[in-house]
Amino acid sequence: MKILLLSLISFVIIVVGALGFIGNYFYNISINPVTERPFFDNNPDLDLAVPAMQVEEQVKQEGERSKIWIEDTPHENITLISHDGLKLRGYEYHQTEPSNRWVIVAHGYMGYGKQMALSSMKFYEQGYNVLLVDLRGHGESEGKYIGMGWHDRLDMVGWINRIVEQDAQSEVVLYGVSMGGATVMMTSGEDLPSNVKAIVEDCGYTSAYDEFSYQLKRLFNLPSFPIMTASNVVVNFRAGYDLKEASALDQVAKSKTPILFIHGDADTFVPYEMVHQLYDAAKVEKDLLIIKDAGHGGAHLAGAAYWNKVWDFTNKYMES
Repeated sequence: MKILLLSLISFVIIVVGALGFIGNYFYNISINPVTERPFFDNNPDLDLAVPAMQVEEQVKQEGERSKIWIEDTPHENITLISHDGLKLRGYEYHQTEPSNRWVIVAHGYMGYGKQMALSSMKFYEQGYNVLLVDLRGHGESEGKYIGMGWHDRLDMVGWINRIVEQDAQSEVVLYGVSMGGATVMMTSGEDLPSNVKAIVEDCGYTSAYDEFSYQLKRLFNLPSFPIMTASNVVVNFRAGYDLKEASALDQVAKSKTPILFIHGDADTFVPYEMVHQLYDAAKVEKDLLIIKDAGHGGAHLAGAAYWNKVWDFTNKYMES
């Protein structure tokens, strides 16, 4: 009996140790911002478009022009201290003539604010003051972990409040792509000031747990259980949040702000099916744009079809 008990205890210790090792491994390759991710190199799931998608020359030229615009246009480097004491970096592009229109632009996983050059230029040309942000753990913002949109949603509230404090008449749009899309959706469920008029999300995921479970199968052909369970325990311990709690699906269901959902039907990185779950969950005024043959983050390659939809939606809620 004693031998059996010792064997059982030893087995439990081995299993717990193995799960702890696995959980930490997957934490490091998913949530740790300084870890290299070679499996992302040449990943076909990150292709912006499938060959069938026609990309106009004008769209390509605008992309190149925006890279120059983002650096050459006068702007101010600003900081925000987050609710948990991190110094976050933002970049403000003000209109030459006074404007109450604002957009906060959120980038994707392992990106940084100024990568969002095209969307920033587009909003600026529509008369918006632009606030680009480096999400926590990205770019020049502090942070030892990736928030997957969850803690970032509170950072976004801080950025919103900063705008409202300096411009009480401001009308704010939130715009984000991929993890940035998830971030603005998670922000939508918070108690936001009435200054926030509309949200545009592009290819965001339903929850961090769902996305990592999908990628676990997609990249490694591994089942969600028990790996995601172990990883989630480690994320709770090391980053202070729960991957299931980081749910855009739950947050859009609480939103009081109109939302435009955008996705490419060829997206295999954040699976296309997620956008329909998110759209169905939202109880506010909403719209849906599906771009044929667009891959992950590639919907904007549709050019006018994409941006005209964005302007038609946002203009309905802007007063100035």
